Amino acid sequence: MASIRLNGVRKVYGDGTAHVAVDGATFEVSDGELVVLVGPSGSGKSTLLRMIAGLESITAGDLHIGARRVNDVAPRDRDIAMVFQSYALYPHMTVAENLGFALKLRKTPRPEVTRRVREAAATLGLEGILDRKPRQLSGGQRQRVALGRALVRDPEVFLFDEPLSNLDAKLRVQMRAEISALHRRLDATMVYVTHDQVEAMTLGDRIVVLHEGRIQQIDTPLNLYDHPANRFVAGFIGSPAMNFFEGEVAAGDGPEFRAAGGAFRLPLPPAWAERLRDYRGRKVVLGVRPESLHAQRGRPSDARLAEAGFVVEGVEPLGNEIFVHASAGPHRVTARVPPQPVPAPGEPVSLAFDLGRLHFFDPADDRSLAPALREAA
Repeated sequence: MASIRLNGVRKVYGDGTAHVAVDGATFEVSDGELVVLVGPSGSGKSTLLRMIAGLESITAGDLHIGARRVNDVAPRDRDIAMVFQSYALYPHMTVAENLGFALKLRKTPRPEVTRRVREAAATLGLEGILDRKPRQLSGGQRQRVALGRALVRDPEVFLFDEPLSNLDAKLRVQMRAEISALHRRLDATMVYVTHDQVEAMTLGDRIVVLHEGRIQQIDTPLNLYDHPANRFVAGFIGSPAMNFFEGEVAAGDGPEFRAAGGAFRLPLPPAWAERLRDYRGRKVVLGVRPESLHAQRGRPSDARLAEAGFVVEGVEPLGNEIFVHASAGPHRVTARVPPQPVPAPGEPVSLAFDLGRLHFFDPADDRSLAPALREAA
C-alpha cells in the first residue's frame, strides 16, 4: 500500500467567472489509513477524490501517491481502484466475470485471475453467487461485487465515492461494518467520500471536513465531535445537530451568558469566565449538544447544571431515547433525553445545561473560542 500526500491542491473550473471547487487542500493519508472526506453537496469532496484518481486535472498544487508525483499520470497508471455510487456492473456477465474483468483486460494469466476472484469472493462472502448475473442480486450483493472488483486488483489505494448512497438504511449499516472490517483485514490505504456524517464518524481513522471547497478541520472522529474548530464543523458533525444560541457575555452578579431577547441566563464556569474576559459586553454564540441538555430524569450527579425554562414544541420518542424540541423566545432547541414522561407540546419544560460541556463561537468569523481554553486546561 502507499500513502497519499496533497500540497496546496486547487481545482478551478472555467475562466472569467471561474468557480473554485477545491481551494488549497493540504493533508496526508498515511499508509494503511482510512480517511473520510465529508461535507455537504458542493463542498468539493468528490472533486478532490476524482483528482486523486486522475479523473479531474489539477489546476495547482502537488499530488503524490507513495513517492511519486502523479499530477500528470494517467488514471490507469496510478495503481488505484475506485468504487462508485453506482455499481456499474456489466449486466451480461456473471459475478465471477465481473470480478475478473479488469484483470482480463490487463492480460493477467487465467489461473491468477481465478485465484484472485476466489480470494475476493471468500473475503466478501460471494462464493455462493459467482454464477449469478447482476439482475439476480440484491443491492447489498451488488455493492459487494463492486467492492470485490476493486479488491481483486490489489491496488496501492482504494477510493470510495459515496458507495452506499443507493442502499436502504439497514443495508447501509451492514455495509459500513463490512467496509470497516475489510479495511482492518487488508490494512489498506483508503479514501472514502460521503455527505453522511454518521458514515464519516463510524468509518474514518481521521475525517477531513470540507465546506465550499475549503478544508475546515482534519481530526479524529471524537476530536471533531468534542472540539470543533468552528461553527460549521460543530453544526455538521453530530445528529441531531448542535444547538446554537445568540447572546452576549455579561458581568451581572458573576460572569454569565445572556441569550438574545432575555430568554435565559447561564452562569459561566471559571475556565470559560477567564477565556471570555475580553468578550464581556460583546456578542457570542453559545453551542450545546442535545445530550448536554437534561430533563428531570437522567441528570448526571457529577455535572454542574444550570436550568432554563422552555416551551415544548414537539416530542419524538425513539424507544431508547427521546428528542424533545422546545423554544424560548427566538431560540429553538433539541434535547436528547432518556425515556421518561415529558410535557406535551405547548407545555413548559425545564432543561438543565451541563456547564462543563458548553461551546462558544465568535459571531464575526464563526471560529471556536475553545482552543485557548483547552491549552490552559
